[in-house]
Amino acid sequence: MSHPQPASSATLPGPAWAARLSAEVGKAVLGQTQVIERLQIALLVGGHVLLEGMPGLAKTLLVKSLGQAMGLDFERIQFTPDLLPSDVVGTLVYSPHDGSFTPHLGPVFANIVLADEINRSPAKVQSALLEAMQERQVTIGGTRHPLPDPFLVLATQNPVEHEGTYPLPEAQTDRFLFKVLLDYPSDTDELEMLRRWGSATRSPSVEATSNGPELLALRQGVDEVFVAPEIEAYLLALVRRTRDLAAPALVGSTSGLRQLAFGASPRATLALYQSSRALAFIRGLAQVTPALVQEVAHDVLRHRVGLTYEAEAAGLSAETVIAQVLADVPVPG
Repeated sequence: MSHPQPASSATLPGPAWAARLSAEVGKAVLGQTQVIERLQIALLVGGHVLLEGMPGLAKTLLVKSLGQAMGLDFERIQFTPDLLPSDVVGTLVYSPHDGSFTPHLGPVFANIVLADEINRSPAKVQSALLEAMQERQVTIGGTRHPLPDPFLVLATQNPVEHEGTYPLPEAQTDRFLFKVLLDYPSDTDELEMLRRWGSATRSPSVEATSNGPELLALRQGVDEVFVAPEIEAYLLALVRRTRDLAAPALVGSTSGLRQLAFGASPRATLALYQSSRALAFIRGLAQVTPALVQEVAHDVLRHRVGLTYEAEAAGLSAETVIAQVLADVPVPG
C-alpha cells in the first residue's frame, strides 16, 4: 500500500491561520492557550468538544469569541431540565390560512452551537442533539434537514454541581472529539483581566478574522499531512491498550486491580489520528510525530474510558490510567 509523501512545511498555511485566530480570541479570553489550540483542531477536523471547568472560567465567552473570530453563525442554547427537543431542533408551525405545516428551524441550525451546561437536560433532549452531532442533520415532521457546513457543537459542563444534572450517556460522550479541562488562569492573566475588564463601560470586542470557506479549504491541507505506518500502529496500540485494561481476564496492575470497565472505541482511534494530524498542521509540521499523538491523547481518551468501582475506590482517575497507557506502549523510533 502506497503512502503520501511528506509535504513541505512551507506549503502549510496552518500556523498563520492559528496565530491569527488565537490573537483575535485572545482579545477577549486571556490565557487558555492550549484550550484555544484544541478548539482550532476541532474546527479543522469537524469534531465536537466538551469543555469542563469550574464556573466563571469564561467557557461561554471563549466559545462565543471563537464564533465571532471565525465569522461563523453562532447560537447559544441554555440547557435546563424543562428544555424540549423542539427548543433545540425546531418544530412544525401550523398555518390556519391554508392548513399547512411549515418547519421552523431551531437554534441548532448554526455553524457553531454552544450547548451551555449540557448535562442539565434529560434524555429526550440529548437524543435530539445526538442526531445532529452524528448525522449532521435534523428530522422534523419526518423530513430531514441538513445542518450547515461547518457544524460544531461546543458543550460546557462544570464538575462540581450534581443536583439537577443528568449524566451524559456514553454513546453521546463518545461523539465528542475532545473533552477539554479548563483550569484557573495564572496570576499574570488574572491581573491583566482586572486591568482590561475592571471598568463597567468596557467589554471584549472580537472581529472576524477568518470564515467558513477558508476553514473548509484548510481541511484539505490537514489531509495532506503525512502519517507514517509506524505512527498509525502506535496510536492504534494506545487505544487497544485501554481495551486490554478492561478485559476481565487481564490483570490491570501488579496489585490485581482491574482498572477499566470499558476501553476506548474505534471512534477514539479515528479521533486520535485526525487530531494529531491537525495539530501537526497548525504547528507547521509536514508529518505526525509520536510526541503529537501523546499531546492530544488525554483530551481524546479521558471521556472514552470508564473506571471500575475498585479503581475509583483506590484513588485512580482517567488521567492516571491514560498516563500509564502512554508509559506502557513502546514509542516508535
